[in-house]
Amino acid sequence: MKIGVLLKQVPASDSRIKIADPQRGVALDDVKWEINPYDEFALEAALALLDAKVASDVVLLTVGGADTEQRIRDGLARGATAAVRLDDAAFGGSDCLGVSRILAAAVKAEGITLVFAGKQAIDGDNAQVPAMVAELLGWGYVGEVDQLEVTGAGAKAWRAAGGGARDVVEVGLPAVIGCDKGLNQPRYASLKGIMMAKRKKIDVKGAGAIGVDAGSVGASAALVSETNWGEPPARPPGRVLQGDDAARVKALVAALRDEVKVI
Repeated sequence: MKIGVLLKQVPASDSRIKIADPQRGVALDDVKWEINPYDEFALEAALALLDAKVASDVVLLTVGGADTEQRIRDGLARGATAAVRLDDAAFGGSDCLGVSRILAAAVKAEGITLVFAGKQAIDGDNAQVPAMVAELLGWGYVGEVDQLEVTGAGAKAWRAAGGGARDVVEVGLPAVIGCDKGLNQPRYASLKGIMMAKRKKIDVKGAGAIGVDAGSVGASAALVSETNWGEPPARPPGRVLQGDDAARVKALVAALRDEVKVI
């Protein structure tokens, strides 16, 4: 079984995000990059199946420029067997649907039968791409999975359903699995893995190589655009209630009732 892992580069979770201007959006010049944390759970799930010999190959699939290759090599150093970077001028400005079309085409081109992805990326927080990829491929999809069993024919997945309840979903292959925190503990790259990853080839493929219509992706085909970027409004200053305990309680109750209107 060949497994694909959708890997995205995102700003590190401790980055200080600043707006460049209302049209360009976030200033990325000084941002430190990392693998999307939810994608790390996806990668570990795939590598565990590789270790168990359920999978024969684990292929990383990333949409992005040459700056993403360090994150790809991190995935290779952890144990992935191959990587494809999807890069084409036609891909620029793609929205979630465009990115999903690119990834779905690459999954087909690589002959992959099971795809792991993070349930969402921590930059846009859209949580759309894994489900869209599954829909475009005509495959089953299970998202927010925090426990998983995979056999050669299918998978059994568990996920939180709210209120302490849990869903148990069985899906046949091929399928896409959206991975959540708690599914596993991602491994670190070993020194041997890091050295081997430096020598591994990262295939770079454009629209023609994966059979995607260039007119269906990119900014011209995007159904969603982001404009008018800005900082959130500043929080109003806090208020210190004066007087003894009885006076402060009375003032607090009055504020909650008359100003905040929550009681």
